[in-house]
Amino acid sequence: MKALLINGSPHPDGCTATALNEVAETLHRHEIETEIFYLGNKPIAGCIACEKCFVTGHCFRDDAVKDIQQRLSEFDAIILGSPVYYSQPTGQITSFCQRLFYCKENEMAGKLGASVVSCRRGGASATFEQLNQYFTICNMPVVSSQYWNSVHGFTPDDVRKDKEGLQTMRSLGENMAWMLKALKGKPHPEYEPRERTHFIQEKY
Repeated sequence: MKALLINGSPHPDGCTATALNEVAETLHRHEIETEIFYLGNKPIAGCIACEKCFVTGHCFRDDAVKDIQQRLSEFDAIILGSPVYYSQPTGQITSFCQRLFYCKENEMAGKLGASVVSCRRGGASATFEQLNQYFTICNMPVVSSQYWNSVHGFTPDDVRKDKEGLQTMRSLGENMAWMLKALKGKPHPEYEPRERTHFIQEKY
């Protein structure tokens, strides 16, 4: 079993990484492999709705999104991590997720999902909710913790002093390990063909 932890912060060893590492260490204690994937500090292009990915199975852009799209079968769980930017996730992880999930919605089904947020002071709950939206549209069970998955601090040293926040990360890791083991080898449900309506009728 393997979990992919995506670091959407521009800082590879910042507050978000500190939180993700706490989750990863807990998963390791349960013999679950992890990979922390750093998106980097360069812009990631957003989705342009060209739908080429529906034909090729991956985005036409040759970047981090394409890399993960091609490796998605390796992972049983996905954890999205981001700092708070104006009560939102970073632009990098937003563009990354929109392109990843748009193309691979069906392949996401049955994988576990969770999000982790770091903030100096506020905006954590709004960012947390936005990240969780990606999971709940793709038939992905969302793993919870003892509190909303956030840590507080302006520096990694600050985060390491956030005892409740780090405990929340460890509880998230415990719950994810438990669910991964419980679901191991069990196929996800068979779903009906998707009904995609546009809420437009000729007559009312």
